[in-house]
Amino acid sequence: MPEKKRILVVDDENLLVRMMSDELISQGYEVEAANSGEEAIDKALSVVPDVILLDVIMPGMDGYEVCLNLKGFEVTRHVPVIMLTGLADRESKHKGLKSGAIDFLNKPVDMLELSIRLQNILQLKEYQDFLKNYNEKLEKTVEEKTHELKSSFLDTIYRLTLAAEHKDKCTSSHLKRVSHYTSFLASEIGLSKKEAEVIFHASPMHDIGKIGIPDDILLSPSKLTEEEFETMKKHTLIGGDILSGSDSEYLKAAANFALYHHEHWDGTGYPHGLSGNDIPVEGRIMLMADRYDAIRSPRPYKEEYSHEKAMELIVSDSDRTVEGHLDPKIYGIFREKHKIFSDIYDEYKDQ
Repeated sequence: MPEKKRILVVDDENLLVRMMSDELISQGYEVEAANSGEEAIDKALSVVPDVILLDVIMPGMDGYEVCLNLKGFEVTRHVPVIMLTGLADRESKHKGLKSGAIDFLNKPVDMLELSIRLQNILQLKEYQDFLKNYNEKLEKTVEEKTHELKSSFLDTIYRLTLAAEHKDKCTSSHLKRVSHYTSFLASEIGLSKKEAEVIFHASPMHDIGKIGIPDDILLSPSKLTEEEFETMKKHTLIGGDILSGSDSEYLKAAANFALYHHEHWDGTGYPHGLSGNDIPVEGRIMLMADRYDAIRSPRPYKEEYSHEKAMELIVSDSDRTVEGHLDPKIYGIFREKHKIFSDIYDEYKDQ
């Protein structure tokens, strides 16, 4: 059984309201009534009618003001308003249209004319509601599909990154920690929530270029020779080449992570010897995050260090290389909020 359409009748004349209500109920409508502008707004917000029949001339808040108010609320913005008026001048009708009314009926109301007008307006509203609901469903479907594609895209990148890191005997826990270190620093230096989110997903790709480094160099347990180190340094260029040329904001950020994460603030880094703010922010952030995690993490040539030991090594090194290598602002944030790094490491520690 189809749901009854609800009509809100607004008029300060009780007799007129009762007559119209009785007639509309006989035609199969559900009727709500209000005798003032204030009551009309309260009723409309409460019951959200399908159509409002609104008298123009009322004491206190008139029909124009009521209509303007209703158009300001999301739930009543699209409810059709038919104004009931004894005014026949064009100016009054223009004022009504500007306030948001869709139609006019002269008083005394011709009930046959009202019936026809209601049928036409309700048919139009049904079509508009259908389009609105369809668009909302379409937007939701597109959003869900976009989310699925993004999730698949990020999962593919993560697995490729893990494959490259696996060659270096690193772990998925290391990748997770890097994501959290870098996105935390991004937020702290004032990057937007969206930029921090991109950095979260892009930063684990910083060492993807190691996939192009020979195993005898990459996995060497001893200190690299000068020639071997020059080969190792090429992982930045290889990673940049692998990741460059994409329109994806994630891969653009990842290319910067890969290419610039060994550049130093004082210009002594590689591969291009950039300095200061000429180093893209991804490189400056990663140098701090990677340095802390490298000191904490166990390696074939060293044991796992505690947070306190890592801080001792990093801070005691500040007179020599740390302050020269690191962005002063990022290093300052690290010094001030180093406990966050410890919490991240402990939460995503290898089991």
